[in-house]
Amino acid sequence: MLESGCVTVKNEANIMMKNVVDVVFGGLTYWCFGFGLSFGTDKGSSSVLGIGEFMVDSKFDIMGPVFAAFMFQLSFATTATTIVSGAMAERCNFRGYCVFSLMNTIVYCIPARWIWGPTGFLAEMGAIDIAGSGAVHLLGGVSGFVAACMLGPRLGRYDEGTASLPLGNPTNCIVGLFILWWGWLAFNSGSTFGVSGDKWKFAARAAVTTMIASIGGGLVGCLYALFKPGKFFEVMDLVNPILGALVGVTAGCAVYHTYDAFLVGIIGGIVVLVVARVPDTLGVDDPVGATVVHGFGGVWGMIAVGLFTEDDRGLGITKGKSGVFRGGGVKLLQIQLFACLCIVLWSAISTFSLLWFINKLVPIRMEHHEELLGADFVEHLVRRRNCGITPAISALGHREDVQEVKRNAVIIGGTNLAHEKIVNIIADVKLKPWNIVKAKVWAASIFVTSLQRRRGIAPSRNSISQWIWSGEEPNKNVEKIVDNSLGKPIQEYQYSNYNTKSEHFTNYLEDLSTNYNTEDLIFGKLPNPNPPKYAWN
Repeated sequence: MLESGCVTVKNEANIMMKNVVDVVFGGLTYWCFGFGLSFGTDKGSSSVLGIGEFMVDSKFDIMGPVFAAFMFQLSFATTATTIVSGAMAERCNFRGYCVFSLMNTIVYCIPARWIWGPTGFLAEMGAIDIAGSGAVHLLGGVSGFVAACMLGPRLGRYDEGTASLPLGNPTNCIVGLFILWWGWLAFNSGSTFGVSGDKWKFAARAAVTTMIASIGGGLVGCLYALFKPGKFFEVMDLVNPILGALVGVTAGCAVYHTYDAFLVGIIGGIVVLVVARVPDTLGVDDPVGATVVHGFGGVWGMIAVGLFTEDDRGLGITKGKSGVFRGGGVKLLQIQLFACLCIVLWSAISTFSLLWFINKLVPIRMEHHEELLGADFVEHLVRRRNCGITPAISALGHREDVQEVKRNAVIIGGTNLAHEKIVNIIADVKLKPWNIVKAKVWAASIFVTSLQRRRGIAPSRNSISQWIWSGEEPNKNVEKIVDNSLGKPIQEYQYSNYNTKSEHFTNYLEDLSTNYNTEDLIFGKLPNPNPPKYAWN
């Protein structure tokens, strides 16, 4: 939802569709092999790679923990891919993205083994990432940065400088923020993996520290918007610091005090604002800011663990280690920095390799004319109003593929297609008074609808359908017929009760559009303009 608000309106449905396929294709491969590569313990498993638990199923006695862990980790795996979709927005070929979504599971599941797996080497060293600042967000941010580099910027993105482009739908951004905000509480508190013993206490602490951190980030955003040049509170000035704070607190949410979390959130918000322009300065076009929020925010989250973590008193999360400000020295901080380095290198190299391979199979970048028309139009047959598609169609209309999409596209965000034709007729005829307009609109509506139903049938030489739709001004042709051949029925109908005679009137119009000769209708030469069988009198 948040991503759909950041992109232009003509790409809004496309970004939502990408999130759908992330769950479908990413979920399929995570079930088939992703979970096993992260948590498998069969022969051949190592500190880098797991073996076993492929196509996850379970015996009855351990079914609960296995399935609970699978569902929880599945949400992490698809989230990591969704982060990348935002960085690739508005110029990524949808088919190529589907292949990426199918295969990107492997980018996530290997670092998940290192940090959360039974014998992961980072876990053995003592790295702490409770809910995914590194394994999900840092990984997703780096992958998004690499993907944005490989795709290149959107057409004309930096022609007028590096300033941010207007949001397509700011309301979607805010609604998306709220959805993420409350979902984050479940992610972080659920990462304690249980409520037995003392786990419920740490789960409750994780929920509170998550909220307190987001408040700190939101405070930073509000103060920044208040004191920056100008007098506007821009939407992303508040949204991104809150998200940066949430990403920052995620790694250590269950082992922070509330005042630690507040400080982590404040610094997370500041980090996001300070580095916000870095990708654009480098010429890397990241439409939703995934690199900044998830990449830099994830690094800060991992570092914060090395500073503020307090020993969890035997729960098993910290393994007896504490951060710099809790008397633990720099050992944990060094481990956290090393974990960041491993994740950055793996995600950058694996994402580049994966996209390079996919590009050999399916182009990952849209054609230029497709980008101008918008992914909603060319990929999903959705044509939105007032978003620049019509001028693009006019400029690119000579291309047969553009015309094919135009013929099949469904217009949303505006009026009904049939209503549009009727309104055009009204504008041309300019009929008054209103009771005549009302009757003629009804007549034209039924008449045009009847013709449309017959457009797919090969018309006879003199049929009204052939003549109407072969002209350059079909509305003018309909106008002549309405005026010259429907005068008497309209006069009768306009003074009658709408409900009592509408069925007769409809039958009469459909009969005219099907059976009568074109020239007779145009010049009003009907044998009986008021046929008795329709009971007008």
